[in-house]
Amino acid sequence: MARMTNTFSLGGELTVNRLGFGAMRLAMGTFGGPARAPETGVAVLRRALELGVNHIDTAGFYGMGPVRANDLIRTALAPYPADLVIATKVGPLRGADGRPSEQATADQLRGLVEADLRSLGLDRLDLVYLRVGGMGGPGGESIGERFEVLAGLREEGLIRHLGVSNVDAAQLAEARAVAPVAAVQNRYGGDLGLLEVCEGAGIAYVPYFPLGGGREPLEAGGTPARVRIASLLATSPVVLAIPGTGSLEHLEENMAAGGRKRSLTRPR
Repeated sequence: MARMTNTFSLGGELTVNRLGFGAMRLAMGTFGGPARAPETGVAVLRRALELGVNHIDTAGFYGMGPVRANDLIRTALAPYPADLVIATKVGPLRGADGRPSEQATADQLRGLVEADLRSLGLDRLDLVYLRVGGMGGPGGESIGERFEVLAGLREEGLIRHLGVSNVDAAQLAEARAVAPVAAVQNRYGGDLGLLEVCEGAGIAYVPYFPLGGGREPLEAGGTPARVRIASLLATSPVVLAIPGTGSLEHLEENMAAGGRKRSLTRPR
């Protein structure tokens, strides 16, 4: 096994702290709402960077009404620090129930990438995941045609690195046959064999819902979140943790597992 460190080289060139931040809960607690106060999200983001975060995971479908995660990130952090890596996901579309239960076609992916570029205020996205499978589990469908679209956007210079999300080993292999894959984002507690594949290939493995999918409270005092995050990071040197919260208190608890702060001055 490779040596454990506090950082990971994403795509072999972007050094990120292995404890990052997931933006899903900035705008709302769940996809059913209600929306959170935007000023709270801005404060959480700024404090996250002060506590050492240089990897933020977001998506254009993270939001409730006018409160959108990407808008909060741009408001709070632009102009962005040179070392900040922002990852986003494309593929899911919100259904009639407001949940991201539908999937974009290959022809719709360019529009989703361009929308993320506009909302984040960027000329190029550091990392874009193709998120597949709707609300279901991984496997059972081809992802090659859609991944080829993202690979083309990478060749155009709109995307720096590519990832896949909610995939099985066969889908990862299909994507890697098209273009290099820098990261896999799957539900926490999924296929450990896929983690071994990622470790062998130097691909980041980024589990989502690492703290129980929002169903378990983050208790003050005993800080179970800190213990769970530290345990997650100890599973493999390619694992990146992205716990998310809309609470400053919970952010402080989560980040305590990383034990380090930024050394660079963050521009306002």
